[in-house]
Amino acid sequence: MRLAFMGTPDFSVPTLKALLDAGHEVAAVYCQPPRPAGRGKKERPSPVHSFAEAHNLPVYCPTSLKSPKEQEKFKALDLDAAVVVAYGLLLPKAILEAPRLGCINIHASLLPRWRGAAPIHRAIMAGDKETGVNIMLMEEGLDTGPVLLERRLPIHPHDTTGLLHDKLAALGAEAIVPALEGLAAGRLTPRPQAEEGVTYAHKIDKAEARIDWRRPAEELRNHIHGLSPYPGAWTEVNGERLKILEAEVEGGLGGTTGAVIQGPLVVGCGDGNALRVLTAQRAGKAPMAAGDLLRGFPIPLGTILK
Repeated sequence: MRLAFMGTPDFSVPTLKALLDAGHEVAAVYCQPPRPAGRGKKERPSPVHSFAEAHNLPVYCPTSLKSPKEQEKFKALDLDAAVVVAYGLLLPKAILEAPRLGCINIHASLLPRWRGAAPIHRAIMAGDKETGVNIMLMEEGLDTGPVLLERRLPIHPHDTTGLLHDKLAALGAEAIVPALEGLAAGRLTPRPQAEEGVTYAHKIDKAEARIDWRRPAEELRNHIHGLSPYPGAWTEVNGERLKILEAEVEGGLGGTTGAVIQGPLVVGCGDGNALRVLTAQRAGKAPMAAGDLLRGFPIPLGTILK
């Protein structure tokens, strides 16, 4: 098939690779323009941009697709379909209708749950036991299109957003080729999303990241894992901010809420249970295991985290 690929971050790259490996013709790659990054604030191409250039694919980085000129340029590609994975721009009706089979999106949730910008974070933070990818035909609404194919995946207690991101990126890449083939052959019938159970995965706000030790331990573990590795849930230790990236629940230990009640770093929570911190990060330092961190940054028993 003759395709356009539209995506920007790391999450999108495995799908683009899968399309090339399957022998599809990728006539154009659309991604967000390079952004300033690093200490020097030099413009850095996105992961999709870099991958596409390394494979000699034509790359386009418009700041908008609303202009008639951009829409005519897209239409002139004469596409069978466009595959969209975390692109970052809204697609106007003229873009959605240009390819013969439409625009096909990989979304990292079980729709209609967690439509929107941060479905992986929100699924973990909400304590969901299962997630997956939905491959859907796009329409003008926000993640409202009918679903072609669904793949499910359990969420384990140790899963962080970083870990689940990689699992779902691989799952989407595995599903896209059979989804395209099934759509083209008429074997897959788009299934409208249910009207019940709609939730929205709003963009993560850094103001959410502070840990409230009065909450139950399991909720806090989900909160920490959902924000790991970025932006990172944090607490204050003697006036210094400490990010907590991985933790596990320790039942029935009691102790003062927010206090270090056991070594190496077990903290009392609001429900009488506790969290054992596994990985943490000081400002300007690399993440490290709690035991290693404490060797250079002592946190005595009884210390209150705020």
